[in-house]
Amino acid sequence: MKIRVENITKTYPLPKGKQFTVLKNINFTINEGDFVTILGESGCGKSTLLNILAGLLPVSSGEIWVDNKKIVGPHPSRSILFQQPNLLPWLSVEENIVFGCKLRGEVDNLRFRANQLIDIMGLSGFEKVYPHELSLGMAQRVCLARSLIGHPDVLLLDEPFASLDTFTRIHLQEELIDFWQVEKLTVIFVTHDIDEAILMGNKVILLGGHPSGIVKIFDIRMNYPRDMTSKIFFLVRTSVLKKFEEAFTDNKNLNPGEKE
Repeated sequence: MKIRVENITKTYPLPKGKQFTVLKNINFTINEGDFVTILGESGCGKSTLLNILAGLLPVSSGEIWVDNKKIVGPHPSRSILFQQPNLLPWLSVEENIVFGCKLRGEVDNLRFRANQLIDIMGLSGFEKVYPHELSLGMAQRVCLARSLIGHPDVLLLDEPFASLDTFTRIHLQEELIDFWQVEKLTVIFVTHDIDEAILMGNKVILLGGHPSGIVKIFDIRMNYPRDMTSKIFFLVRTSVLKKFEEAFTDNKNLNPGEKE
């Protein structure tokens, strides 16, 4: 077992001593080499959960264990990619990709690894280009390459393709799946897109409610690459969507006083 999440609750303080609970009683396990997608509507706490898994946010209660070690903060073995590209503007594409590894002194085969990822991400010829000269899609490819170059054990992605055009998104989805299958790393991918969640994950964790909890965990037993036009994909999508709608309706029908 790679990751164990035990009774996670996250609250934020409000004026007059009140509290706002974003996540409540979150429990799940992830096996080594899993590709897990966390699915839920906007504002349900998906990004909060991912930041907790990255060690960027403390929990209010509960514990998270990775390789039987409790998470107490960020660690190089866990790499995170955000929705918007975040590159250092004074560094070139190549320099941005290798920056973290150089900072940590991880320089063995670094140039070979960088060239390999530059080729995989379709960035060949742009090695010396600076961020302001890149399109949004290309900038996000640089960020993805940077997150992969250090051989992370766990890759965390926060809706990384949400703002990209359809063709770029499909290309990067395919490249990420191929890389995951070769490298055998553990991936946790946040999305609000049902099709993307099923297309990429071998496990889908559906969040819902206020505060958010786990509605259901789906094991997706479909071979890669997946065909969104196939009958089995449609059946899985229908099952996930039905559960999501049930959770949304149940929460909507609560009286205001019943909501936490």
